[in-house]
Amino acid sequence: MPFDQTRIALLARDAQDFQDVQTRAVEEVMGGRMANVVGVGLGVKWTNGQPTGEPALLTLVTHKASLDNLRPSDRVPPVIDGVKTDVLAVGRPMAGAASSVALTRRLRPVLGGFSVGHKDITAGTIATAVYDILPGGTMNPPSFGMGNPPQFYLLSNNHILANENAARIGDTILQPGAFDGGVDPADQIGTLTRFIPLDFFPDIPLEQHNNIVDAAIATVNCSDIDRELHWIGRLRGWRRKANVNVGTIVQKAGRSSGYTVGRITAIQTIIDVGYSEGRGARLRDQIITTPMSLPGDSGSLIVTMDGLAVGLLCAGSPTVTVVNQIENVRSQLSIEVAEQVL
Repeated sequence: MPFDQTRIALLARDAQDFQDVQTRAVEEVMGGRMANVVGVGLGVKWTNGQPTGEPALLTLVTHKASLDNLRPSDRVPPVIDGVKTDVLAVGRPMAGAASSVALTRRLRPVLGGFSVGHKDITAGTIATAVYDILPGGTMNPPSFGMGNPPQFYLLSNNHILANENAARIGDTILQPGAFDGGVDPADQIGTLTRFIPLDFFPDIPLEQHNNIVDAAIATVNCSDIDRELHWIGRLRGWRRKANVNVGTIVQKAGRSSGYTVGRITAIQTIIDVGYSEGRGARLRDQIITTPMSLPGDSGSLIVTMDGLAVGLLCAGSPTVTVVNQIENVRSQLSIEVAEQVL
């Protein structure tokens, strides 16, 4: 059940802005004092597995436990700064690469949803084809420019195309990814062009992380990629953050699980995600959905049922999927995802 995001601020004592409430909630429940807490987001209270529509500050935990088995210090307070709370079990979200298989064959031109990867990783998923924002295009408010794109790119995650910051610009990108039989140079589809570096723990303390997206692009020939998404089709446009609501039904095509449908359960979420070699990253301003991915689906584009891109899948667990806001991806990478914004 979608709801007006501004209602949460009106419920807060003295009409405090939600971000201020969330910041205090992060300090209270994610400061290492509460066991199993991995995130805080804006959502609605759930009863018997169904959303009630009542706004709530969601505390994301690896698993739920009865109050009798929790120390008083580990219990989430029912209200934080005047905003009701709820607890959502999410497991341990991981930014994983390939496991089971679905869309793994070599394809030219390739569609969004198929296998891809940096030459030194296993495999992930192509989101879609994109290009640089053209002259006259703006970020905020977003508007579209005019002209001829000088280059075309495929969009996916940093951990899929840039090997978690370890890659170099110009490195080979394979389609399909190496795990799916892609070999260099026969299956090279492009080269790494830009990526947004990720802050990782333990190198940088979690509270100092400024991760908003896990995103990268690779230059490809226009003839080698199609803007269609497998089973979804061509995008109608993309949706601004202000218009992404809890309860919205979304879909995706991904390398491992193919076509899946889910529902947005939280927005404006701060969440800790696991990466390789025991490293972690705290991601901010994330979308959380019901489970709709498997390892290897990272990089999938999350799309509404009427064809609007809302996010870039970056991590998941058996109980949730973690998604970057597409508006943040567009602005951070300076790319055009679709020619209409709603």
